[in-house]
Amino acid sequence: MSLEQEINESNAYYLAHNIAVIHKKPTPVQLVKVDYPKRSAAVIKEAYFRRPSTTDYNGVYRGYYLDFDAKETNNKVSFPLKNFHEHQIEHLRACVQQGGVCFAFLKFSHTNQLFLLPASKLFAYWDEQDSGGRKSIPLKNIEQDGYQITYQFNPLIPYIDAVDRLIEDLGV
Repeated sequence: MSLEQEINESNAYYLAHNIAVIHKKPTPVQLVKVDYPKRSAAVIKEAYFRRPSTTDYNGVYRGYYLDFDAKETNNKVSFPLKNFHEHQIEHLRACVQQGGVCFAFLKFSHTNQLFLLPASKLFAYWDEQDSGGRKSIPLKNIEQDGYQITYQFNPLIPYIDAVDRLIEDLGV
């Protein structure tokens, strides 16, 4: 199961139990050509992305606006910053400036390790690469700066516990 599927499952649990309202954002697509072979079925033949999407998810939890992205890597010892795009980082910065609680899920697929990394920590690593710093975040740093999340039965990814700790650490 992909990380996004796992998060979607967890979000459905949180919604069904009135814990949080968090949804995956749709990717803005412009349809160019659609064929209708039958009245009941349409086939998209040509489409393109209208603009780059921002982050993967947003929503509300206990009155806090949450905005986050989900990324996976097959690397074993570091997380490549190239998995993020400049427009995603800028979007997260804008949300943080408005008081949003922002972060990234980073999954190491080989070890099935999952972390919630606060946006402020992500920004620091992102900015360092422009001044000759690393192009990746070492796993040991993620373990130190992030919140490890252990898979469980329901919800599959119990990330609200990590969000609570992040909110407490942010002092908001």
